[in-house]
Amino acid sequence: MSKFKITISDVLWVVGLIIVVWLLKQYVFLSVIVSGSSMDPTMADGERVIALKMTEVERFDIVTFPAPDAPDKSYIKRVIGLPGDTVEYRDDTLYINGKAYEEPYLEEFKSRLPEGQLLTYNFTLEEVTGLDTVPEDSVFVMGDNRQNSRDSRSFGFIKKADISGDVWFSFWPLDKIGAVD
Repeated sequence: MSKFKITISDVLWVVGLIIVVWLLKQYVFLSVIVSGSSMDPTMADGERVIALKMTEVERFDIVTFPAPDAPDKSYIKRVIGLPGDTVEYRDDTLYINGKAYEEPYLEEFKSRLPEGQLLTYNFTLEEVTGLDTVPEDSVFVMGDNRQNSRDSRSFGFIKKADISGDVWFSFWPLDKIGAVD
C-alpha cells in the first residue's frame, strides 16, 4: 500500500495553476452557452463555445454581448456592419457600402425555403435604425436565422465597448468541436 504524500511544492503548484486559469478566464476568454435558435444553423441551442476577450472585431465575426432588451441575458450574433458602413438587404443579398457580399453560412437555410421566399427581408440601415451609417463606436449585428432573430434590426447598434468576446471555438456537443465560422 502506497502512502499519499503532499508537499508544499505540490500545494503551490496547484494554487499557481488555479490562479493562472482564473486569470485567463478573467482577461483572455469566456465560456458561453448558446440560448435559442437565432444563430441556426451555424450554432445550435445549448451549444457551448469559447469567446476571446480583447480582440479586434472584424466583419462577419460572431460576438457575444449583454442583450440590450434583456439585461439578464447575453446574445450571440454575427457582425455585419462596421463603423462608417451603410448596410442594405435587397432580394436576399447583403450590400455593404453598395458592394454585394456572399454569406455562405446562410446557404443551408436558403436552400430550405420555398421558391421565391426571402430569408432576409429587404431593408436599409436607415429604415431599421434611423441612421444611414453605423456610428463610429458601434457595430450592426444580425443572427444567422434571419427569420427568427432579435438583432440590430430591432434593438439598434451595439457599442464596441459592450462586446464581451469574439466567439471562435465550440467545445460542446462533441460533434461540434472546432472553430466557429
